[in-house]
This record gives sequence, C-alpha cells and structure tokens, in this order.
Amino acid sequence: MVAAIRVAFFVVGLISFSFGISVAIHVQHLGIHPWDVLNVGLHEKFGFTIGTWNIICGLTLIIISWILDKRYIKLGTFLNAFMVGMFVDLFMWLDLLPKASHVLTDIFFMLSGIIIMGIGGGMYNAARLGSGPRDGFMLSMADKFDAPIGRVRIITESSVLVLGLVLGGPVFIFTFIFTFIQSPIFQYTFLKIDHYIQKLNSKNVKGNLYKSGAK
Repeated sequence: MVAAIRVAFFVVGLISFSFGISVAIHVQHLGIHPWDVLNVGLHEKFGFTIGTWNIICGLTLIIISWILDKRYIKLGTFLNAFMVGMFVDLFMWLDLLPKASHVLTDIFFMLSGIIIMGIGGGMYNAARLGSGPRDGFMLSMADKFDAPIGRVRIITESSVLVLGLVLGGPVFIFTFIFTFIQSPIFQYTFLKIDHYIQKLNSKNVKGNLYKSGAK
C-alpha cells in the first residue's frame, strides 16, 4: 500500500515537474532555470530536442555521482533522468501550451510554471525513490570535497548558467529569482507529503504488528 503510494507520488511528481519546465520554456524570454538554460542552449547550438539534452546531461551527472559516491544513485535516479526528458519533449510536441505573447500574461505563465515545478519536485523527492541526477551530483560533490551543500549548489548552478549563456540559452530576470520562488514551494510540498507518507507507513507497521500479535 505505502509502496504504491510512493510510486504514485514519484510518477505524478515527475510529470508535474516536466510540465512546469515546459510551461517556463514557452515563455523563456523572461529567463529560465540555469539547468534549463543549458539544455535550451545545447538544443539551439547542436540540435536534438530539449528533452534529449536533459537526458544526456542527467546521465552524465549520474555517471560522475556513481564514481564519487554510489549512495545517492538509485533506480529512481535513472527513471528521473529519462522520464523528465521524455515528458518535456512530449509536452513540447503536443503544442498545447500557451505561446509567449510578450505581455503581462507571460509573467503569469512563468510563475505558474515555477510553482508547478516546485510542487512536482517536492512530490517526487518525498517519495524517496532516489535523488534526481542534479541533486545526487551536488550531494556527491559536497561529500567528496567536504563542502556545504549550499555552496556546491551555487558554484554548480553558476557554472551551468555561464555555459548555457555562452551556448545561447535564454537568461533574464527570472533566471536569477527562479530558485527563490521555487525552493519554498518545494520545501513545503516535500514536508507535507513526506509527513503523510511517514504517517501511513507508521499505521501500516502498527497494523502488521497487531495482526502478528493476534495470531
């Protein structure tokens, strides 16, 4: 029961996260998350789809993390790398999302995309089926060099942003405030769902103990 709920949160979370990325990319002239700046930049420079580059970058980070510290690599980490890229491409291919109009509604869609990404990220992380490739990479780097996770995140995302900018990725005001909006939403969602899952797990354990005692 609990395992099924974890999988459900994981899958729905990844789909929601991918949808949020796709919404933001459609109004990318306002600026997008550093990792997406890199994926869009690679897409513009070398072709392939944005989702394909998401998968390639994700697998590259998984390999590095595997070398540094295998603890953060689980089945969910690989599924994350593939599913996010596939669903981003699916949402882009369906072409149902609103296009940029360069008026105030674009800000609304950008904020919606960021909020959806925060909720989706909190959901799939609360399932605890494996860190995402980027999170696993930063955690592995922090452990390897005994550095604060926050500092590693800043250095990593700044480097990714510069590389994406050089490749022609879209950088603007929302690129720099993205994390400040998304992180609190991510944290709130993560804590709420994690608490819910832990509560269910506790009830399940008590139920099993009761049944064992009854026998």
